[in-house]
Amino acid sequence: MSLSEFRSWVRYRDKRGSLNWGMRIERGVATLAVLYANVHSKNGGYTLYDFMPHDSEPEISLEQAMESWA
Repeated sequence: MSLSEFRSWVRYRDKRGSLNWGMRIERGVATLAVLYANVHSKNGGYTLYDFMPHDSEPEISLEQAMESWA
């Protein structure tokens, strides 16, 4: 695999997510679960990552953290 082909796959993965079928299915099911949980709970506030045990929430940037503090 050439370097340019590798870079194009990296761009594809950054845009579309993991190439792993299991992770893609888990994300789809988690999307449905978070919609259902937020509709049927009084407080809501569930996130996608609450229903994805094999993935962790991405860390926020410094700028995002500073905005949330203000």
